[in-house]
This record gives sequence, C-alpha cells and structure tokens, in this order.
Amino acid sequence: MKIILEREKCIGCGSCAAICPKFFELEEDGKSHLKGSKINTKNQTEELEAQNLDCATQAAEACPVEAIKIK
Repeated sequence: MKIILEREKCIGCGSCAAICPKFFELEEDGKSHLKGSKINTKNQTEELEAQNLDCATQAAEACPVEAIKIK
C-alpha cells in the first residue's frame, strides 16, 4: 500500500497530524508532511510505502480537501 500526500492541496487544518501522528506532522509553513516519505517530482507529491496503514486511512477520510490518498 502507498500513502500519497498532495502537499499543494493542503490547507494546514492539522486533522491528519491529530488523527495519525505516526505518519503526519505539520511543517513550519503550516502544511502537512508525510514522515519518511519520498518526493515524487513528476506530480509534486509525497509518497510512502507502508504495509500497516494504521490510522492513515482515517486521516485521509478526515482531510477536508482530499489531499491524502491511499492506493
């Protein structure tokens, strides 16, 4: 499974970091960051392979701008 964060869509509400601090944190610019992720320069996303998604699915569902995808 892969967690994908479209950082440009992020509005910095902080719901992902509150729900799932294992994977998400807010950066100094106020936007979310996917911990341990790799940047996909082709589509400007942060991506992280994970076998146990734990709370990441809940964070994706809570994101008001749908900036987090699980594939």
